[in-house]
Amino acid sequence: MNSAASGKVQELGLSERVNVFVKLGELFSLFAANKPWPGHACGLSEGEYAAFNDVILGAVPRNGWFTETNVRHALEGLSVMLRREALEEWVQSYPQLGAERVQRTIGIIMAGNVPLVGFHDLLCVLLCGHRARVKVSSDDAGLTQAVVQLIGLLSPGMASAVIIPPDKLGEVDAVIATGSDNTARYFDHYFAHVPRIVRRSRTSVAVLDGTETDEELSALGEDIFRYFGLGCRNVGKLYVPQDFDLDRIFKAIFPWEHLARHNKWANNYDYHKAIWLMDRVPLIENGFVLFKEDSAIYSPLGSLFYERYTNRAEVLSTLKAEEHRIQCIIGHGHVPFGTAQCPGPLDYADGVDTMKFLLELA
Repeated sequence: MNSAASGKVQELGLSERVNVFVKLGELFSLFAANKPWPGHACGLSEGEYAAFNDVILGAVPRNGWFTETNVRHALEGLSVMLRREALEEWVQSYPQLGAERVQRTIGIIMAGNVPLVGFHDLLCVLLCGHRARVKVSSDDAGLTQAVVQLIGLLSPGMASAVIIPPDKLGEVDAVIATGSDNTARYFDHYFAHVPRIVRRSRTSVAVLDGTETDEELSALGEDIFRYFGLGCRNVGKLYVPQDFDLDRIFKAIFPWEHLARHNKWANNYDYHKAIWLMDRVPLIENGFVLFKEDSAIYSPLGSLFYERYTNRAEVLSTLKAEEHRIQCIIGHGHVPFGTAQCPGPLDYADGVDTMKFLLELA
């Protein structure tokens, strides 16, 4: 460990740290609902409140995927995660959180595929009382910086434990890095000298059994299309019974037809449609998403792979063998339809307990 980067745990106690994030969650809820400034009781001045809202509105010019709707949806999901009862239940499962420990500097390398996708890592680091050096993605659109500023307005002491360096990450005692399979190999090599969590590419799947209601299939559309399907928790592959009528799914997901009017989505849809048609690949299309029968679990943007089955146990056995590439499974007996994009505090990315990792640092 790098002793120069270490020190005593920050002055704020665990309950105070939890209180800061509860207050932050309340702010996230206001911004998610696009509420006007509610007064100084929210912890921000009117100008400070307006400044964060401007960051939300300014995200899409900096990243075409970060629409106002999706940014506010991400904030709503985080506000649920930061509700007092959820946070307190979570931290109570780690009794050692309340103990004094040496404060370490944790490098966090965030992805930029989904708005504020790296927030949970920052939450874990600060709840543990460590410092964070955060390398944000170029696609972040200023959201993480704005959230750190919000934390500073609620608790200057906590915000002082967060640094967002302009270029290199700098010296750290441990690393939490999220990226593609290619960048993961680089991270493993570059940070081989420190404890680390390195996350790789993952996707999610849905397993239908044929008894789904129309409401559940409609909710499945949220799991597939929210954030344009760019997240690891987005469903990119459907497993359906042999005799399942795909028209039921087409009808249920029709509310997402507006994706066809989004330039970046439409470009991907048109590109893959042209390639597959030239290759004479059988497709089912509805004007905004291509259904392709394929055994692969990763489907390109603008498309959705599906596979028919006769034996559900065999499907689950196949998915068990692929669990290192699957973030979650949607369906009866698994993650409920429509909830894939609302993970709780215990839904750790790649199934690796981030809090345990941080608490066990020497």
